[in-house]
Amino acid sequence: MIPSGRGLRIVGDVHGDSRAFAAAAQTDRFIIQLGDLVDDGPDTPGALRIMFEILDERRGLFLLGNHDFKLGRALRGDRVRGEPTAKTMAILPDELRERTREEILRAPVWLQSGKLFFVHGGFHPAMLEQPPGPFPPGRPEPLWARALYGQTSGRVSSGGKPERLLRWVDDLPAGITAYVGHDQRSTDGRPYIRHGRKGGMAVFLDTGAGKGGHLSWMDIDPLP
Repeated sequence: MIPSGRGLRIVGDVHGDSRAFAAAAQTDRFIIQLGDLVDDGPDTPGALRIMFEILDERRGLFLLGNHDFKLGRALRGDRVRGEPTAKTMAILPDELRERTREEILRAPVWLQSGKLFFVHGGFHPAMLEQPPGPFPPGRPEPLWARALYGQTSGRVSSGGKPERLLRWVDDLPAGITAYVGHDQRSTDGRPYIRHGRKGGMAVFLDTGAGKGGHLSWMDIDPLP
């Protein structure tokens, strides 16, 4: 799904920030958007339209994020909870609904290209050995859950959300760089980089687009 020999532009969580996403989309590089296109920000329909244009022109793709997953389930007719999804469903135009459902249900959940690995929430070593499989009929199985939601402790944070852990970074093999979204770990507005014990590295590109922060992206030259 990722063309060889071509520069990449890796784009973090968009969350309906269509204005910033339009700027990120102005490139000759192949775009990999790390999921969570929708919810929270001012213009989810606009962000979706930009992504669909990128798909139609075959110059990029988006990974499935947890917010996209929930919206896809809602558009499929599942009963889902959550104010962000409810708000998106209320403003999503009829002409976008079927295309949105189709693209979400077939979006990749994780991808590997050589030493580069792409996933929304978190990595697990088994992802290097097996493909994700189809969009599930119900709750996601464990590898899907890791990909969508990252690693959690089972506890709830002071903000009322599951406490997220980054122990999975230590499982990245030497030489592997994982590009992820989901976790807004940056303290300086730039992508947050964390090195694992086995020699791998994770780059977190969620810097708060659509939620009071801004959209980040990173360009990668073709690998030799």
